[in-house]
Amino acid sequence: MRLSLKIISVLILTSFCFAQDSKNTSLPATLNDGWQIESLKSVRLSADSLLKMDADISSGVFKKISSVLIARNGKLVFEKYFNGAQETDLRDTRSATKTITSILIGIAIDRKIIPGVDSRVMSYFPDKRPFKNPDPRKEKITIEDFLTMSSILECDDWNQYSRGNEERMYPIEDYIKFTLDLPVRGTPPWATKPEDLPYGRSFSYCTAGAVTLGGVLKRGAKMPVADFAAKFLFNPLGIKKLEWQKTPTGLAMTGGGLHLKSRDLLKIAQLFLNNGTWNGKRIISESWIRQSTKPHAQIDDETEYGYLWWIKSFGKGAKKYSAYYMAGNGGNKVLVFPGLNMCVVITSTNYNTRGMHEQTDRLLSEYIIAAVEK
Repeated sequence: MRLSLKIISVLILTSFCFAQDSKNTSLPATLNDGWQIESLKSVRLSADSLLKMDADISSGVFKKISSVLIARNGKLVFEKYFNGAQETDLRDTRSATKTITSILIGIAIDRKIIPGVDSRVMSYFPDKRPFKNPDPRKEKITIEDFLTMSSILECDDWNQYSRGNEERMYPIEDYIKFTLDLPVRGTPPWATKPEDLPYGRSFSYCTAGAVTLGGVLKRGAKMPVADFAAKFLFNPLGIKKLEWQKTPTGLAMTGGGLHLKSRDLLKIAQLFLNNGTWNGKRIISESWIRQSTKPHAQIDDETEYGYLWWIKSFGKGAKKYSAYYMAGNGGNKVLVFPGLNMCVVITSTNYNTRGMHEQTDRLLSEYIIAAVEK
């Protein structure tokens, strides 16, 4: 009798532990939203590493993380929400959605609505003339200059004294006029000239340029940016729930702040990993995928920039893999790892805090990349 009770106790404990493990590594929900669901084991991702990440986020080792999602081999395999966040919530990923602007420009070029990245920005805004700080060189600014954050305009969000700093733009009614009126920046004697830098461009983070690309798109397509995006990007991806921010003149805010669900952010990453298709339907050309995600400017020794895509490697030692990704204030990142056939979304509300991106990078390198069993 005593032995039987002991056996029963072991069985109960084993069942409890199994139930706990099943709960912690449960499959993402099937929501009929286009995502196919698969287990971690089937795509060779270590549950142990991701369980440890889950525990460390839940216990507060990592602050203000709201969601972590992983897709590998085209299947959604990991989906967790933290700190009261839910699957249905729209995420404020701030500047991460600048990259959506690049995607929309690419679709417009694919459809010959915009001639190409060499198109002159000023030609779209004859009604904004005369410009302040006139300079004939401003007439040569191209769409590619704004896509690569390397125009000649004196615009630098990372410099509080810059005339083009985004904080100086927000009190102005017409964001596009604000951008086009900016003076041409100079190169101080101690700085390297753009032509002597890698890719021949000098990177300068400029939200105003991304906003102005929204104006280019609206005028080129002759329709509101939100309508264009819905027709050619979001509806084909099955994305219905979203929220655009607007500028004071009613233009969709293409400089960031578009609110999307975490699953839908992951769809955009998967679209690029699929070379422009979603569930067999082509949405954007392979040529734009290649062109927009290759380096066009260098930010620092570890980071390069494409067409509003960041490019960097994550991981440690031999387990280090290159990604191109969307990034925004708070530590928000939406990443594509072509070498791993994997996409990752990490959302966070660590806005304007020191170490916000470093925290996200730790989650990527120490837990997610570490979980890969190639």
